[in-house]
Amino acid sequence: MNMKTATKEAKTNKAAKADAELAEVLKPGQSVELLKELHILTREGRLNQDSRRKLKQVYHLFQFIEQLLRELPEEGAGATLADHGAGKSYLGFIIYDLFFRARQGGGHVYGIETRGELVERSRALAQRLGFERMSFLNLTVAESAQASELPAQIDVVTALHACDTATDDAIAFGLAKKARCMVLVPCCQAEVAACLRETKALALSRTPLAELWRHPLHTREIGSQLTNVLRCLYLEANGYSVTVTELVGWEHSMKNELILARYTGQRKASAATRLRELLAQFGLDALGDTRFRLA
Repeated sequence: MNMKTATKEAKTNKAAKADAELAEVLKPGQSVELLKELHILTREGRLNQDSRRKLKQVYHLFQFIEQLLRELPEEGAGATLADHGAGKSYLGFIIYDLFFRARQGGGHVYGIETRGELVERSRALAQRLGFERMSFLNLTVAESAQASELPAQIDVVTALHACDTATDDAIAFGLAKKARCMVLVPCCQAEVAACLRETKALALSRTPLAELWRHPLHTREIGSQLTNVLRCLYLEANGYSVTVTELVGWEHSMKNELILARYTGQRKASAATRLRELLAQFGLDALGDTRFRLA
């Protein structure tokens, strides 16, 4: 075998191996063209290590969302889904591609994003791919609750790495739209930490618990943890059952707390009581009139 033939054979073997690895990673029926457009795959249809990790994360989240969709009437074929802080709409496109595209119901995916250029890009991509039941709105999360472009009810609300109070806005949106499910991955919770620094949690200031937020770094960490605890209690007080887990392994990011909420209609009085008590103990009563206002 001469050098030219050996080189050609090596390239062929390498390509075959890459194709086999790609087939192993992709979900059945996944649009390769979509993944190229999202730059998860190269133009040659290859998968690098960084995009492999990104795809793994999105697939992992999709598994949770798919399960929630299948619990809905008609196994979710006619479900509506709103993705807040959609960005480039990786999540929305992949949910549509893997779940809604092959279903003939009236299901629809709405991507809500404040950056107009990303909204226009997503609209153009959806049109190119023939994803007719996708809409992209240039709105804040708060504005979207009153937007005429959205239906009165949204079945599933997602907010992936929604910064600071955007997660609370997504929860308020879900409550206003009578969402059956919410899928939340909070990020950068600063509001509660700022309140802790300001009030020093007066009710606890003379106890050893005050050591938990004496240092600024700890204040931020405790603020983040407390924020999510309050959110879970708030959801339970509004008739949702809540599960908290992690999105992917902690080695990828520390912002991977995943909150799954399913509407049951059973408002937990004990959750409302605990919520009020925590707000009072940590000097956060003002948030009870804004973020965590109970009926």
